[in-house]
Amino acid sequence: MATSLGSNTYNRQNWEDADFPILCQTCLGENPYIRMTKEKYGKECKICARPFTVFRWCPGTRMRFKKTEVCQTCSKMKNVCQTCLLDLEYGLPIQVRDTGLSVKDEVPRSDVNKEYYTQNMEREIANSDGTRPVGQLGKAPSSSDMLLKLARTTPYYKRNRPHICSFWVKGECKRGEECPYRHEKPTDPDDPLADQNIKDRYYGINDPVADKLLKRASTMPRLDPPEDKSITTLYIGGLGDTVTDGDLKSHFYQFGEIRTITIVQRQQCAFIQFATRQSAETAAEKSFNKLIINGRRLTVKWGRSQAARGKEGIKDGVSEMGTRLDPVPGLPGALPPPPALDEEPPANYFNLDPSSSPAVMNIALPPPPGINPPPPGFGPPIFHHMGPMAPPMPPPMSMRPPGQIHYPSQDPQRMGAHAAHGARHGD
Repeated sequence: MATSLGSNTYNRQNWEDADFPILCQTCLGENPYIRMTKEKYGKECKICARPFTVFRWCPGTRMRFKKTEVCQTCSKMKNVCQTCLLDLEYGLPIQVRDTGLSVKDEVPRSDVNKEYYTQNMEREIANSDGTRPVGQLGKAPSSSDMLLKLARTTPYYKRNRPHICSFWVKGECKRGEECPYRHEKPTDPDDPLADQNIKDRYYGINDPVADKLLKRASTMPRLDPPEDKSITTLYIGGLGDTVTDGDLKSHFYQFGEIRTITIVQRQQCAFIQFATRQSAETAAEKSFNKLIINGRRLTVKWGRSQAARGKEGIKDGVSEMGTRLDPVPGLPGALPPPPALDEEPPANYFNLDPSSSPAVMNIALPPPPGINPPPPGFGPPIFHHMGPMAPPMPPPMSMRPPGQIHYPSQDPQRMGAHAAHGARHGD
């Protein structure tokens, strides 16, 4: 359908004619001297479908040529780069930034409402100084802890590399080193990062890069305040010998009134008690995982109430501050308890059978040095229990008949005694 002359003239007045694009440091490249080509009304914006000035340049050696994809009005409404559509302040996708700042996207999807919304935003942009975002983003809080942790602080020039050569993948590329595309194996086609859409990136929906970053943010450690509202004490660990109470006071006094600061030099930790719970929560949120004093990174945790600390103490491998203690390898196990006194077993030092009949064995111990041994037969006998199968022992010297001498080889119970006796009589 043809448009009227008046509406066509009005639409041409809203076409964009810019002198320089709005780009991030990564898209500009590491070369400070860039040659750009400018094409006035070269393409239509992929968001609002209005013609705009297209810029094209090469960000560096062995990099692919890049160009602007959206107009500057759509870029200013979201505070994003015209090429990669990432946030200019944090370098993150729009979905991640809006989630961190709790900003709701209000850009309409239909053509008529989108045109009306864009005209209102253009008037707001014209009335602003250009240093702050406009719309809902300008009313959002200045920063977020999650965004500060996920933000990219240095340019990522690897994003400007050429695309993969499809002919090389099929084994048909004949350019060799002169090929401007990458000769590498492609990634898994089932990888969600391989399917990205520029409109999903701009509206902050179904962005696979944003989903990956949000999952990473959900697994990052965080410090949740305890349920007991009476706890206003923070535990500061890893002080060392260089951090004093004055250093702690100068840092934490900005969050609220401090009641007491207790430093335990033996454990190199400190306990800071605030006057209000709100001050303690603010200090914990602003200092967790990013507190550095005198070059030392300190640990920030919530303290525990005196009642809970007195009742529980340390049990099940959990310390007083709530941290789980790892077992020390190489330590012996617990010793068994000693037997009860009323059930003391008999002293059987030789592991003899208690049901066997005892036998008597005459074994004389050598006398101590300096004392003459007693004559045979007069020494005190020492008795030991023998088993039931033991051979009978010879009688003592005092009970033997006169003139009979006992020889061990003539013992009838000794093995080979009869044979030796018969051989002696035969001789």
